[in-house]
Amino acid sequence: QVQLVESGGGLVQAGDSLRLSCAASGRTFSTYAMAWFRQAPGKEREFVAAISRSGVSSYYADSVKGRITISRDNAKNMVYLEMNSLKPEDAAVYYCAARLRWVVPELTTTKDYDYWGQGTQVTVSS
Repeated sequence: QVQLVESGGGLVQAGDSLRLSCAASGRTFSTYAMAWFRQAPGKEREFVAAISRSGVSSYYADSVKGRITISRDNAKNMVYLEMNSLKPEDAAVYYCAARLRWVVPELTTTKDYDYWGQGTQVTVSS
């Protein structure tokens, strides 16, 4: 069982940076690949970024490549999302998620993610 708790969201201006954190409980954190998704009002939950169990591999949505970096610290049971040059279209509730298998074609869908956090709101003013 893994419990995920996101934090770090808030109100920022376009062009600002923000770092989201996801704290995971449980001693099996390092056995899970981790990801961030986001959901804006009236829209489907969409994939943002994922990182492999060791942290060596990462995968990003095209819309955020070059602006957003995912990282993890297995010693601290933490995963992070560093967001730079934020745009109004980045505004959403951001969710942390965990899955057992690192299968790149499957990473972008919500299916097969075993655990989800409650989300943290990011608001970007123009």
